[in-house]
Amino acid sequence: MRRSLLSLAMLAALPVAAEEAMETLTVVADFRGQSLAELPASATVLDAQQLEDEGGEHFEDALHRIPNLNWSGGSSRPRYFQIRGVGEQEEYQGAPNSSVGFIVDDIDLSGIGMAASLFDLSQLEVLRGPQGTRYGANALAGLIYLKSNDPTELFEAGTEISVGEDNQLTVGAYASGAADDNGELLYRVAVQNHQQDGYRYNAYLDRDDTNARDETTVRAKLRWLPTDTFQADLTFLHANLDNGYDVWTLDNNGFTTSTDEPGVDSQRTNGASLKLNWAVSEAVNLTAITSYANSRTQHAYDGDWSNSDYWAGLDCPVYDENWNVVGSEPCVYDYYWDKSAKRDTISQEVRFASGEAGRIFAGTTDWLVGVYYSRLKEHNDLESYYNGFPDQFLISDYKAANTALFGQLDSTLGAWELSAGLRVEYRQSDYADDAGESFDPKETMWGGHLSASRALAEGHRAYVRLARGYKAGGFNMGLPPVLEGQTEFESETLYNYELGLKSRWFDGAVNSNLALFYMDRQNQQVEASLQDPDNPQRFFLYTNNAGASENYGLELDVNWQATRQLEIYGTLGLLKARYNTYLLPEADGSFTDLSGRELAHAPNYQYTLGGTYRADNGWFTNLNLNGVDAFYYSDSHDARSEAYTLVNAKLGYEAQNWALYLWGRNLTDEQYGVRGFYFGNEPNDGWAEKLYVRYGDPRQFGLTFRYDYL
Repeated sequence: MRRSLLSLAMLAALPVAAEEAMETLTVVADFRGQSLAELPASATVLDAQQLEDEGGEHFEDALHRIPNLNWSGGSSRPRYFQIRGVGEQEEYQGAPNSSVGFIVDDIDLSGIGMAASLFDLSQLEVLRGPQGTRYGANALAGLIYLKSNDPTELFEAGTEISVGEDNQLTVGAYASGAADDNGELLYRVAVQNHQQDGYRYNAYLDRDDTNARDETTVRAKLRWLPTDTFQADLTFLHANLDNGYDVWTLDNNGFTTSTDEPGVDSQRTNGASLKLNWAVSEAVNLTAITSYANSRTQHAYDGDWSNSDYWAGLDCPVYDENWNVVGSEPCVYDYYWDKSAKRDTISQEVRFASGEAGRIFAGTTDWLVGVYYSRLKEHNDLESYYNGFPDQFLISDYKAANTALFGQLDSTLGAWELSAGLRVEYRQSDYADDAGESFDPKETMWGGHLSASRALAEGHRAYVRLARGYKAGGFNMGLPPVLEGQTEFESETLYNYELGLKSRWFDGAVNSNLALFYMDRQNQQVEASLQDPDNPQRFFLYTNNAGASENYGLELDVNWQATRQLEIYGTLGLLKARYNTYLLPEADGSFTDLSGRELAHAPNYQYTLGGTYRADNGWFTNLNLNGVDAFYYSDSHDARSEAYTLVNAKLGYEAQNWALYLWGRNLTDEQYGVRGFYFGNEPNDGWAEKLYVRYGDPRQFGLTFRYDYL
């Protein structure tokens, strides 16, 4: 770790011999599309070239490149994210209530972000800290935004094929151009299918595909340009992830399972967005964004993590009515859990913004006002079976409607650039299930930001930012008497204080972005669980409020164009996230004091160090290291992961319209945990609590061929 920090420092200090400045990156998720160098906030933007250089197929492959972004591996692809230690780890029951926004081409997929192929992607953006003005309640911790490539006037098309270990085959193709002779209507279509076995061998079933990935993504875009003052962008998204889920083992041996009923983790999403930009006059611009998404998801798993033959070969204790051991008999243990969900989301945003002639206060200030409405409906069907008998069945319906008013002022005052934003949001939700429980909470929340930035010298810009984020409160279902009083939990508020410096050194050869932050969380919502002592296959899952917590640290990224052929880059995220006060309820009615303990899935450091070399004769190579510190797996126990470093490489040859690459991921075959549970799951041991770990992907080699029809 020290060597890596030293290397990053050297990159910023060494003399350079750059022959060309690096590309300017624009943050499209921002209201006005500011450049990354001028945005008064901490953000990471990876463009298509950067993503292609490291050679990933899915957003999961790019996660380690982003400082202070972590994920919880309780699904076949990442769905639950943590930014600066803030975010969900799972959602087995309850109402969807994301802390991290996840948007693909203006289609909101927060909480179901598995549909995140990198193929034909224009750029990936991560905005850290609350985005209260722009995105409201679903962006308490920040926002992840994926933007695919736009249509082009000139015809272009291409295909890409990857083969690799784990029986991987990935095939993609795209086409783009004008649909008419005058160039008013443009189109782009991209299709990709990704298949692989999933790195697991099920010894009981003698199969290596019980954890398979079969993922198809289709994106289609139409751009209509009838006049110079009007533009309409229509986007369609189809994603079908038909994945298996067989990752847990009783002995934590990593990649050999023994389940007799492997699970599934599937998501089928059909979505669309329509974005209209109209320059009404020289003084006023109108933007309207309509989006819709229909998703069908299923998450199921073999809860005993083995098979009936294995359990029958073990002796289990026999208890009397007072739970005293009175003998033993062959174990009988079989448990299967299955949850299917149907989610429909629709949203409408309309905003007016000042044009060149519409600025106020003597032409010093741009203004923006808007209204937002969204409606989410979700139907859940949960069922589980224990030892051949029905165990738990629950059918529930949830809907939530959010209405928001927002505004922003951006002013130039001498050398200062000032920004102030405010959003007021009303949320009304309704829940009912066939167990007789129902809730209909309503609340009004507000958030916003104040920021100031100025140029300190040529190529250097400093900023200070205060942002207030919010997250709606909610309710818990089916709680035992020991959790009496935990039926409802309050809304959470987060204050983010941030100082930043964005610099361009040596005529733009070196770009660096540094942010220092402090986050004050009030009424922090904490996910917790209790194992049912009478029915140990069951858990009581609930959310409650901690008194307060604080998160602070820094983010740094450096890009050095050392020569025209060589680029060296590095990122660093440092984080300290801990409870100020929090008492965790236990099954016996007592409390565990977690005050001062670090939050779950909040590693103290994350770093990347890499380089890309493109020779004039077409040869290409990329090498990168990604490190993550140890972190707590959960707030309900003290089990921790181990720190790890992943080494990835890509070598190839690039001609004018084709390229061939050899790549390898996790070259040192690091075994690293991405999710951990600590509970009793073995009846032969009297349901003694134990740590069970799910591991990330092992080493893999492959080949990629790309051909572009220019």
